[in-house]
Order: sequence, then C-alpha cells, then structure tokens
Amino acid sequence: MRDRRKIPAVFEAAGGYSPTVGIIGAVLGLIQVMKNLSNIDEVGRGIAVAFVATIYGVAMANLICLPAAGKLKFRHREEQMIKEMMLEGVISILEGMNPRMIETKLRTYLFESHPPKNGKSGNAAESRA
Repeated sequence: MRDRRKIPAVFEAAGGYSPTVGIIGAVLGLIQVMKNLSNIDEVGRGIAVAFVATIYGVAMANLICLPAAGKLKFRHREEQMIKEMMLEGVISILEGMNPRMIETKLRTYLFESHPPKNGKSGNAAESRA
C-alpha cells in the first residue's frame, strides 16, 4: 500500500513535465524553421512540428497524467477509509459493543465520502417507517 501511494506522485510529475517537453519540441521545430528559411516547404514542416509538439505536451498533461493522478489519489483515500472502517468495526466487536451502536459508528464513515441527500440517513428500516 505504501508503494501504491507513490504512483499518483509519478503521474503528477509527468503532468508537470509534459508541457515543458512540448515546449522543447516547439523550440526544436522553430530551430528547424530558422535553418530553412529559404525553403518554404521546410518552413511549413518546422512550424507543424512546433505546434504538434506543444499540443502533445499539453494534452498529455491535462487529458492523461493529471486526471489519472487525481483518480488514483481518490481510490487510495477510499481504500484507506474502508480499511479504517473495518478496523473500527472489528475493535468495536471485540469490545462487546451493541450491534446498533456499531452500525451507527460505522455509518459515519459512509457519510464522510457520500453525504446523505435531503438530510436522510439512507437506512432501509428508516425509509420504510
């Protein structure tokens, strides 16, 4: 679990560096343009490389790396919450706590991630009453 926590940081770093790599590609394309100012066909190719490299860098960051990092962070937090909830439940059972009290205690974990709509608790027994 400790190793999986580092993976979002890798995606965030990649998302931070991708636009920079795109700009480097754009500079290289513009250098190609400067070398071939006399040949108009090569000028067009160099400008195309510059734009494409920039688009790839920005797209890689904003469409792939940063959303993946956010999703992985969310999943990690959710998994951590489930493990905490299980541990809390097991400890409460070992302490001999009333099952209704355990249910109430564990329900708070569910509402941290998904708050009830319209102030309802979402309990099936309460909705029937």
